[in-house]
Amino acid sequence: MSGFKSLFKQTFIYGLATVLPRMLSFLLVPLYTTKDVLSSVEEYGVVSYIFAYFVLFNVVLAYGMETAFFRFFNKEDDAKTVTGTASISLIISSFLFLGIGLLLQNQIAALVDIKVEYIKLVIWILLLDALVIIPFAWLRANAKPMRYAIIKILNVATNIGLNFFFLIFLKKLAPNNAFFDSIYSPNFEVSYILVANVIASGLTLLLMLPFYAKLKFVFNTALWKRMMKYAVPVLIAGVAFSINETFDRILLKQLLPENSAERAIGMYSACYKIAVVMTLFITAYRLGIEPYFFSHSKTKNPQKNYARILEYFVVLGSIILLGVVVFVDILKVIIVQSEDYWEAMWVVPVVLLATFFLGIYHNLSVWYKITDRTKFGAYISIFGAVLTLTLNFWLIPIYSYKGSAVATLAAYTFMMLLSFYFGRKYYPIPYNLKKIGVYLGLSIALSVVSFYYLRGNYIFGISALIVFLTLVYFMEKNELKQLLK
Repeated sequence: MSGFKSLFKQTFIYGLATVLPRMLSFLLVPLYTTKDVLSSVEEYGVVSYIFAYFVLFNVVLAYGMETAFFRFFNKEDDAKTVTGTASISLIISSFLFLGIGLLLQNQIAALVDIKVEYIKLVIWILLLDALVIIPFAWLRANAKPMRYAIIKILNVATNIGLNFFFLIFLKKLAPNNAFFDSIYSPNFEVSYILVANVIASGLTLLLMLPFYAKLKFVFNTALWKRMMKYAVPVLIAGVAFSINETFDRILLKQLLPENSAERAIGMYSACYKIAVVMTLFITAYRLGIEPYFFSHSKTKNPQKNYARILEYFVVLGSIILLGVVVFVDILKVIIVQSEDYWEAMWVVPVVLLATFFLGIYHNLSVWYKITDRTKFGAYISIFGAVLTLTLNFWLIPIYSYKGSAVATLAAYTFMMLLSFYFGRKYYPIPYNLKKIGVYLGLSIALSVVSFYYLRGNYIFGISALIVFLTLVYFMEKNELKQLLK
């Protein structure tokens, strides 16, 4: 059980580093959805549209090097050369992006229909974020979760503090202070949000400078080629994943009438955020599990541990799914402040389930990562992206954002099933499909009844949650006792 203790310890700390900042950052959702801050649902739609491109370009600028770094850091004898090669590669590519981006900023703005002043800020944020990819990966690879957590939390705390300052306090201070009046501009809210991100990302890079000061600046061309061979399929999979995750906002902008697109994006994005609990769970899990997969791949019978981990994951994910659905109307008041957004609440259970399936897919992906068959990850993700795009093009003109939610669920469902199919062929893992099926089937069925048929009936919802937890206890009590010991 020592391996599981290590996993849960690191997952808890990485979870703290991810969940706490994300929980803090979700203070921004009620801030943005308050009428006194952003004047309309449409303006929040603009912010969501810009951040959809962030997801895509963050993946492109990382180009799979983070995952390649983990693989070769554990595989090669000279870890310092691996670190230096990965770092130099990202430094060069990041500054090339900066030069090209600033040179072509007007053309980019026209192409993506975003104001030039926003594009400039986005370029700087992307550069600063790219330069800390390997430093953060190095902290994870060297089991330094506390330092990782502190820097992540400082980043988000700075971002949140600046958002509140720029969006609420600055306009109150400006009339009575010459300095604040000089930096205040009315109707500048979207730019203020981006400026806050620039400053927070700059502070994070500053805190990571000790990593670069100690870095062995050596570039091994042969090693870089092998790392890129490993990384390119990860890049393709990442681009496909970003399409699955956020490209629907971009397509909503393109496929809906101009007078309704930004409103639909705003409502959809705000209600999407209500699935935050599942998203945080998946993210924390992924950060903890990826190094574990690689470091335990050479232990005796790792497949048995991988199978048990999936069972634990499905148990926790099922509880989160049902719990959020039962109390969704309480959460919506906390997270999304204005009733103007609540029209899109229909998507919440669909997005929750889609995110849950994505987490199962991350579990199942262990087989192609540790067998160096990352091309399968690319193939599966490309299939998911094509399915996402196809369904969005078909469903958005008919069902608007509801079509986007269904497309996301369909993509992650098929990705999960494909990964399971190929995993059984190339790296069989003895998953307990009967137990997993019971947990999944029951939690989904109870969630559907609770939300779509008996929404607001807390007698049924709480009873369903108690029944499910009781079932888990009786099926897992031996494992729970062993874990607690």
